[in-house]
Amino acid sequence: MSEWKAKRFWKEAGIAPAEGGWQVLLDSRPVRTPAKAALVLPTQALARAVAAEWQAQEERIDPRSMPVTRTSNSAIDKVALQRAEVAEMLAAYGGSDLLCYRALGPAELVARQAVEWDPLLDWVRERYGAELSTVSGVMPVTQDAAALERLSAPVREMEPFALAAFHDLVALSGSLVLALAVIEERLEAEEAWRLSRLDEEWQIEQWGADEEAEAMAQVKRTAFLDAASFWRLLH
Repeated sequence: MSEWKAKRFWKEAGIAPAEGGWQVLLDSRPVRTPAKAALVLPTQALARAVAAEWQAQEERIDPRSMPVTRTSNSAIDKVALQRAEVAEMLAAYGGSDLLCYRALGPAELVARQAVEWDPLLDWVRERYGAELSTVSGVMPVTQDAAALERLSAPVREMEPFALAAFHDLVALSGSLVLALAVIEERLEAEEAWRLSRLDEEWQIEQWGADEEAEAMAQVKRTAFLDAASFWRLLH
């Protein structure tokens, strides 16, 4: 990733139409991905967001401040080369979805999970015709194959840029259901993230926060919200 460490060499970052979408120009030079592919964005809004990240760079490029650029690079350099495999990997989360695994106790946590998570399982049943079973404890539950197929269908239809964003929504939350709820606008991203942290927040309420774990959770939360923002820019 040595190319990421270069000093800023451009004055203005802008956008221009390109074959298949929009490209970002640093002065007159088109931006390329780390693998040297053309960085062509499918929507003008996404291109503007990438250009804004490049324009905001100071003396040296800091990739940590460029989530839209990073996800776009990933879509082109990685996801596009193995789209079917990525889609299948994400669809597989439906078989072990976070919302289907409930605590054995205490009763207050069990009740909280039911109140907060059951409406989302009701939603996927109504929206996709997918009935997911829940289980208490960590023993795996075998989900209905037809239900999983219905949840998988929209994932398999996603193009690489959508899959790149959807990947983070699923992997960071541990829930295909929550990710689908975000992209379908059933939930705001912040609310979906809160629901994915229900167990952890319960533990914090009982025993207090661990500083290191909290810092890591904030990093993941930011990445989750960035993925939701990327999805909106794409659509």
